[in-house]
Amino acid sequence: MDWNHYRFRSLWTLPAPPGAVYAVLEHPERYPRWWPQVRDARRVDDRTVTARVRSLVPYALRVTLVGRRRDPAARVLETTLTGDLEGWARWTLVPHGTRGTRVLYEQEVRARKPLLRRLAVPGRPLFRANHALMMRAGRRGLAAHLRAV
Repeated sequence: MDWNHYRFRSLWTLPAPPGAVYAVLEHPERYPRWWPQVRDARRVDDRTVTARVRSLVPYALRVTLVGRRRDPAARVLETTLTGDLEGWARWTLVPHGTRGTRVLYEQEVRARKPLLRRLAVPGRPLFRANHALMMRAGRRGLAAHLRAV
């Protein structure tokens, strides 16, 4: 087993139509406005954003996201991640109920940050829990943001 390899999957249900959710998710440079753990995000060019993320565990991750699929018709956003994490992430949105959206977030990465690699075996459960807390806060933040706009 590669202890530095992670697969994550989160499912969110949001009280807004898919188009509205997609319009927010397609701008990762704005995530800090509604996602507390995304501490900083800056657009580099039309496909690239650099971000600093920190959740409950006291370490920050720096990643560069490069868009590799942006499909508003299929409601799919996919990026390549490099930096402290290397791999990919994907948002897939489908209608839910009469006016809601079901959002599937999938991520497959390898930890590259030296601290994460050194603590891979004993820290793995903590890292997974940290990710789950971050995703829960992201869902709450996005739901509140969508209600406000």
